[in-house]
Amino acid sequence: MKKSSIIALVVIAVAIAMIIATVGDASTYSDFSEAKKLAQNGNNGAVHVVGELKKDQNGEITGMMYHPEIDPNRFEFVMIDSLNFESKVILNKPKPQDMEKSEKVVVVGKMNLENNYFEADQILLKCPSKYNNTELKTEAGI
Repeated sequence: MKKSSIIALVVIAVAIAMIIATVGDASTYSDFSEAKKLAQNGNNGAVHVVGELKKDQNGEITGMMYHPEIDPNRFEFVMIDSLNFESKVILNKPKPQDMEKSEKVVVVGKMNLENNYFEADQILLKCPSKYNNTELKTEAGI
């Protein structure tokens, strides 16, 4: 066998191994009820849950607790997923900046069945874009 054929086979084998590792480590998008079912079935893999922060009738965010003077690495809030299921979410990291300004929130983690809350490893925020402008400005003479 030629050296170039052996090198090609090794490169292909490494590429296949990387693809398999990536697919096996990938998390799925779901809602809180699906995350709870997965946890009950023994699946401890991470899931992505998309939703919004819980708000009252006035549009004020409710259920958010962060006390950095007591524990700077514990942030709790209530989130409503895309199917209107509500769950308490706990992140054992500091509160993300601009959390109150976010339109959508994606939490990555798993359900804690013992204490009935979603244990987030990571939070991704979708904030209002500063580039969305409803007014179109034109220059004179164009």
